[in-house]
Amino acid sequence: MRESTRKAIEAEVKKAEAIISLAESEDRDFTAEERGKVTAHVEKAKEIQERSAAAAAALKGLTDLGDLIPPADGAGNPGARREDPPSGYRETKRETVGKAFVNSAEYKAMLASTPNGRFADQGRVQSQPFGVKTLITGLADDSAGSLISPDSVPLPAEPFNQRPMTIRQLFSQGQTGSDAIEYVQILSQTNNAAPVAEATSAGKVGDGTGGTVLPAAGGVKPESAFTMVKQSTTVKTIAHWIPATKRALSDAAQVRTLIDTFLRYGLEEEFEDQVISGNGTGENFLGLNGVSGVQTQAAPVGASGEDVFTVTRRARRKVRIGGRAIPTAFVMNPIDWENIELMRDTNKQFYGAGPFALTPPTLWALPVIESEAIAVGTAWCADWRMGMIWDREQATIQATDSHSDFFIRNLVAILAEMRAAFGVLKPPAFVKIALV
Repeated sequence: MRESTRKAIEAEVKKAEAIISLAESEDRDFTAEERGKVTAHVEKAKEIQERSAAAAAALKGLTDLGDLIPPADGAGNPGARREDPPSGYRETKRETVGKAFVNSAEYKAMLASTPNGRFADQGRVQSQPFGVKTLITGLADDSAGSLISPDSVPLPAEPFNQRPMTIRQLFSQGQTGSDAIEYVQILSQTNNAAPVAEATSAGKVGDGTGGTVLPAAGGVKPESAFTMVKQSTTVKTIAHWIPATKRALSDAAQVRTLIDTFLRYGLEEEFEDQVISGNGTGENFLGLNGVSGVQTQAAPVGASGEDVFTVTRRARRKVRIGGRAIPTAFVMNPIDWENIELMRDTNKQFYGAGPFALTPPTLWALPVIESEAIAVGTAWCADWRMGMIWDREQATIQATDSHSDFFIRNLVAILAEMRAAFGVLKPPAFVKIALV
């Protein structure tokens, strides 16, 4: 390749990188003008490449550079990626963990440590820890979402028999930079506010000889009360790892797929189980089942004419009156919701909309969220905003061959960790329902 061609390509790449670095240093998205400029520089470099077949080596990594350009709103974006999500899918402002890792300086530095980006059988592998603080989501910018990656990958969308994640986004979301969190938990409140008449007498102080003190007449304000207690919780770590070959580690697409479709999913599944059933001992979270002060609703008693509809409606009322909160959803196991949907009256008519319903599932005007984290035979009705999740580190990814005999077997361990805390701000706003 001629020197002038190489310099022209490098100049276009550096101009694009400068714009990207500026946006990253200011922790913001591209402006429309910046997006257009980066796209123009990338297209210009590609045009030069097409005129010089020998320029392929100098353009190594250019595709990744173009991949960093966020898609513009609406159609017709000349810089749109080949992997843009289909119509109707709401793209997030942040990258997936896997994509962020393979685009990170840590991953690129690891590849740069070996010739041609390929790990030899006898080569050592050790990446620097790569951490992600921002929330990763497929549906919203402030929750864990559906964990769906918009990329086209060689593996099926759910290759590991994964269950949908549905609970995390119900809770309030926060972040913390500490390992311990103190918060105020509201247990009860009494409102004695009432109209008060104007005082008619200031009262009499004693006459100095032991006479009775006369109280003031009228104007006494009633006293209200509430019970609060200071609670504390610590940030817990959830982690797991998988083995991979060094050849697979050299393939960014495979690494990204393993992280997004398995490692990240595994962390979220365990976290969802913990916020419901964690017993609070050792490194376990204290989940809803173990929180003191939550309300309960007993199972229906057939002899009294009660059924599942009766107890779920009473639970909704308890959130409103006992919890002094607005219920936001029912959450129950998919098996229990199936049993409810299949219930019929004496004329064999479905109580609900039946098999041709076109609306989302609801019960007593509240959304019904299905989750396998809820035990069969139980359900929850709550103002889920009264539970709080604090993210310390959403995901940390690290790769190494310094495990067991992995070095001599040409294997690497890819480790994923998340750190978070969970607390219930208002326990009476949660009602645990016994369905049977």
